[in-house]
Amino acid sequence: MVEQTGEEIDWERCPPELSDFPDSVLDSLNIFYSMGNKVYPEIGYVGKDYSNRKVLFELYKIEEYQIEWIMELLLFLENETVSESQRQLKAEYDKIKRK
Repeated sequence: MVEQTGEEIDWERCPPELSDFPDSVLDSLNIFYSMGNKVYPEIGYVGKDYSNRKVLFELYKIEEYQIEWIMELLLFLENETVSESQRQLKAEYDKIKRK
């Protein structure tokens, strides 16, 4: 797109790539997407199933000192995902209600 507009690349405005993040963030993302989802009819997505968390921590070689940070990242990701799911569910409900 930059070639089409003739503008120069503003690296400050470019979104970061996955390789720009520390390994702990990448591990958190991998763990997050490896955990199961809890989804209920009429409620939608309510979060992740943390029952296999310890196994995933072992698999990704998460050290004891990293657990608090990894859990903070996982809970942040979960909160954002639940919020987005609720927004989508509300939009669908409102769409049906208008008909």
